Amino acid sequence: MKETGKINYVELPSRDLDVTKRFFASAFGWSFVDYGPEYVAIENAGLDGGFFKSDKVATTSNGSALIVLYSTDLEGTLDKVTSSGGTIVQDIFSFPGGRRFHFSDPNGNEYAVWSEPVV
Repeated sequence: MKETGKINYVELPSRDLDVTKRFFASAFGWSFVDYGPEYVAIENAGLDGGFFKSDKVATTSNGSALIVLYSTDLEGTLDKVTSSGGTIVQDIFSFPGGRRFHFSDPNGNEYAVWSEPVV
């Protein structure tokens, strides 16, 4: 249910929408709906959103918000990210409450994946 004042949709830049779709479909099983040559909506990603055609990239070093995904198998997800064409920018590390890694997609946008601590 949509609620007033709650985060509902996230839009991210993409230099190449076809590359973006192939990467996220392969690494995370996302699907997409094309809305013309400069926009694609994300489906099956946990939060509604989309990618818009842009030469800009979203990274924490340039002040961007960080999109953080969840995984029950952090090492397996890291392997999927790299085999799908992503680049690890920060290897798996522990933090209070879990573990995570950061990666960039083939367009250069930065994301993170976290999991709960291994017990």
